[in-house]
Amino acid sequence: MPWPESGPGGEKDTADAPSASHPAIDTSVPHSARIWNHWLGGKDDYPVDEAAGDAYTAVFPGIVTIARGSRAFLRRAITRLVTEAGIRRFLDIGTGLPTAEDTHEVAQRLAPEARIVYVDNDPMVLAHARALLYSSPEGATACIDADVTDPDRILAIAAGTLDLTRPTGLILSNILGHVADDDQARSIVDRLMGALPSGSHLCVDDGSLGIDPVFEQAQDAYDNSGAVPYNLRTVEAITSFFDGLELVEPGVVPVARWRPEPGAPAPETVAEHGGLARKP
Repeated sequence: MPWPESGPGGEKDTADAPSASHPAIDTSVPHSARIWNHWLGGKDDYPVDEAAGDAYTAVFPGIVTIARGSRAFLRRAITRLVTEAGIRRFLDIGTGLPTAEDTHEVAQRLAPEARIVYVDNDPMVLAHARALLYSSPEGATACIDADVTDPDRILAIAAGTLDLTRPTGLILSNILGHVADDDQARSIVDRLMGALPSGSHLCVDDGSLGIDPVFEQAQDAYDNSGAVPYNLRTVEAITSFFDGLELVEPGVVPVARWRPEPGAPAPETVAEHGGLARKP
């Protein structure tokens, strides 16, 4: 996708061109990225997304807590990667619509030279990314038009912005649930991490199965609504994505319990688990 010059500062890379096969934005069917944006308090959605999101919260109001807890977890994990692990390159797959505290904002606030590549294949996400994902003067941002199920394409294009021979933070936040088959999901993670050097880190968080039956009821209704289904996984299955890596304490836990900030309210146990691990 061709990026325009970033204007007041940093570099916005020309990552790749959008696929000619992309359909126009479909406003008749709810879309997970737009619904997630609605739960986060954003405005980049359509009535069909608000209706689907509100129907979900009517069954399970806790989804808003999960969405915002996931975003807070990601912020804390990126902070740890920058300040403790020295990571300056980030590959964020399934980024969703730009909102507050996106990966580049958190990383470049702490290390202005950080370089970030976002990956998504939704036309609305890509359109907003062109307009909103500006970089610091010292760093760079780019957005790849690609699908999580095509890791080779992602790696090939990301290498135009990121030096993937140096430690990189791979972020898979609420994206692996779109891959229904467990073996395929693990294969994607293995291919991506296999291409990254020692010292790279994997950050994953996803909706978890077997924690909250009301959440699962709401998710079943959503999956049957005509939207693209999202597959919840057990905590054990989520943990398996980190096989062969060194889990950072406290391991794979409910997102609010992953290194909560000092003075924060007592963290809740929610059906969203996440973790961070280092490639030895």
